[in-house]
Amino acid sequence: MSDQLITCELTGVTTLDDEELNMSQKSDAMNEQPIFSVLSDGLKQLPSPAQAASPIATTSDTESGIFSGECETCVEHESELDWFCCSERKLICSHCAIVGSCHGHAVTPLATRVTTVRNQLVDVCEKIQLQALRIERFIDQTLNDKEQKLQAAASHAREQVVAQVTAAREALEEEEQRLLEEVHREEERVEQCLLTQRAHWKQALASLSNTRTRLVHTLTHTPDAQLVISGQEIAERVEEAEGVGEPHDTDQLSLKAGCSDSKLLRGLWATAILQGPNAHGSMFLKFDQRTVSPLLALSDDHYTVTFVNKKASSSIPYDPARFDCWPNVLGSLSLSCGTHCWVVDVGKSGAFKIGVCYARMHRKGSGVEARLGYNAESWVLSQYAGEYAFCHDGKKVPLQIVKQPQKIGVLLDWSSETLLFYELDSSAVLYSCTHRFNAPLLPAFAVTDRSITILH
Repeated sequence: MSDQLITCELTGVTTLDDEELNMSQKSDAMNEQPIFSVLSDGLKQLPSPAQAASPIATTSDTESGIFSGECETCVEHESELDWFCCSERKLICSHCAIVGSCHGHAVTPLATRVTTVRNQLVDVCEKIQLQALRIERFIDQTLNDKEQKLQAAASHAREQVVAQVTAAREALEEEEQRLLEEVHREEERVEQCLLTQRAHWKQALASLSNTRTRLVHTLTHTPDAQLVISGQEIAERVEEAEGVGEPHDTDQLSLKAGCSDSKLLRGLWATAILQGPNAHGSMFLKFDQRTVSPLLALSDDHYTVTFVNKKASSSIPYDPARFDCWPNVLGSLSLSCGTHCWVVDVGKSGAFKIGVCYARMHRKGSGVEARLGYNAESWVLSQYAGEYAFCHDGKKVPLQIVKQPQKIGVLLDWSSETLLFYELDSSAVLYSCTHRFNAPLLPAFAVTDRSITILH
């Protein structure tokens, strides 16, 4: 209910004596419906009109919190406070409204004001009751339903985690068993080859020793005349010795490098290192300022290089470590043992190279010896105009990559002699190779479109 006040403008033109005002107030009180009484516990006995007009009637108002005090009177005019000043928000008597401090203010009879306040309280209580009902309904229905759904969802999530981990564990165990069996078969094959070779060459050695012994005996104990006519026998012995041949090492005598290779295991291994809970990388890897080509601009934090269309001014100091023709730059960390990984944000660059090279790689000139991927000293993943390839020693291995990677990880493991390129968003291995590196390596980069950034 809106607070619609019945205001009266009391002026000196119309004069009312105290008795008339009191009678008017008594009449209003007799006609007033005590609405707020229904909000208490049970219906209270409503006062009679005579009781409402008597001073005792103020007791219920005091209990309701509307009045404070009994039969309050105006201190200035000694009249009953039976009016309410809307301007100053206080109780006044009729004289205060006519000639007193509230003359000209908007005033209303106290009974009317009481009715308005009670109706407002009724509205507030009804709203509180409705809000309480909504809260009870929310607790009894929504929260209970949410709790049941939570338990079901959490149970399903746990089952899903257990199912996925179980499937992954079973797949890993099966792959482990398969690889171990493959390694064991390969080991037995090589062992058999070694036994065969050992037996063959022991027999050949014994034959050679016997032939040599007989030739030495012929040389030392045969008379000259008989030695001259023993040429045929000596030739046969020599031919027998020469028929033994020379021993040669072959791949059959070594374990096949691919017998322990697994695409599944390699992908999980790369994911664990680059994205697992204990993922580690080269925390201090930056671009080496000394190696930055004049065709590249290096950021202040040394984490980003940007291709520029022309060489920078000649004010760049000469440095033997700097690439002077190709748009290359190297990393600041030398890698010679252990496991290392780093991630490069290539963004929307349409031409870049990422990989490693020997620290001894040439830096000067426009020849292939200083061009990443075109010599035997560098291994890089290359992207140019949407085509991806692995490049080493001038040879390219085309890669089928459908979606352009935004973040590319590089994983170098010295113990397994593995270099791997990884796409973080799809958790896919882009390419991997094995090589017996024989010198310290440096992270290598090149860009001829936009920028690339080392991430940490």
